[in-house]
Amino acid sequence: MSTPTTMRQIRSLVTADGVLELSLATVDVPRPGPGEVLVRIEAAPINPSDLGLLLAGIDPASAENAGTADDPVVRATIPAAVVPALAARVGESLPVGNEGAGIVVAAGEGDGAQRLVGKVVAIIGGATYGEYRAVPAISCLELPDGTDPRDAASCFVNPLTALGMVETMRMEGHSALVHTAAASNLGQMLVKICLADGVPLVNVVRRPEQVALLRGLGAEHVCDSSSPTFLADLTAALVTTGATLGFDATGGGPLAGQILGCMEAAINARSSEYSRYGSSVHKQVYIYGGLDRRPTELGRTFGMAWGLGGWLLTPFLQQAGLETMLRLRQRVADELTTTFASHYTDEVSLAGALSLDAIRAYGRMATGQKYLIRPAG
Repeated sequence: MSTPTTMRQIRSLVTADGVLELSLATVDVPRPGPGEVLVRIEAAPINPSDLGLLLAGIDPASAENAGTADDPVVRATIPAAVVPALAARVGESLPVGNEGAGIVVAAGEGDGAQRLVGKVVAIIGGATYGEYRAVPAISCLELPDGTDPRDAASCFVNPLTALGMVETMRMEGHSALVHTAAASNLGQMLVKICLADGVPLVNVVRRPEQVALLRGLGAEHVCDSSSPTFLADLTAALVTTGATLGFDATGGGPLAGQILGCMEAAINARSSEYSRYGSSVHKQVYIYGGLDRRPTELGRTFGMAWGLGGWLLTPFLQQAGLETMLRLRQRVADELTTTFASHYTDEVSLAGALSLDAIRAYGRMATGQKYLIRPAG
């Protein structure tokens, strides 16, 4: 079957008057150049990391429909506080979608590209919320024949982030981890990785049913931030594990500071010496998400040996190097339907992804509610 000349693709536009416009545009199908392949996208997840570009900081509840079911257009006013940060993208209609999976249907010159024709691959690099995407062959993760692209759609962002957390722990000389929003798809992957690799892990969740979910996977240390004994529970888990590195998906509010404070309390519980400057053990929390949009609050109950910073997958992979990246990618391919299996609550077409109900659902970034786009419907 020949490749069409045009395709449908989700676009996000910020206008000069501070309005977000989402649409399903008709654009040219890209032609693969030398060393590139053309992938027919079969499945692409909506990750929290996609929403900044897609929704531009709007309140999903304020979105209004300005199109039809087959030709959707969605508009919403962008909060005034957010508008200055979007100045560089005003007037630019941008494609969306960090990752996805599909079938290679064409390739440019080069043996590396040509041999992938007909193969199922996972890709990362943007513009996956569309029917086709041209990417360098070297950036494709080739998967075994018979792999369902649905199973491969989330091969990169969550799996490599979870693996990257453990690699960062090792690179920085820590021996255990703390992870928040731990009942997410990513969090469940991290539980499985740490169990397999013998890494002590403290999981922080927000509801009692999430405690049960992770314990069912074999997690030993699960702390519910809604519990009145949360800080005591977290400190006890840190005493047991010795964790001095945390990854926080919430970003805002007091949680990152609470983790640092409980790390300090756990260290002091094991120490026989007192210092008015706090312990000399370095405690580090990395914020890698923004589920809580409030400012980050630090209570400063953790001495002077501490750090709070940001962590993103792409800079980590650049720092780790090609050999490490290829090793991690291969582990994902080998454990695709076990350790790195993703679960979706809803599947939608390209047009369905722009329905108001869908936007308001995935825009909440609720743990346990994950959408998958199926461009073919």
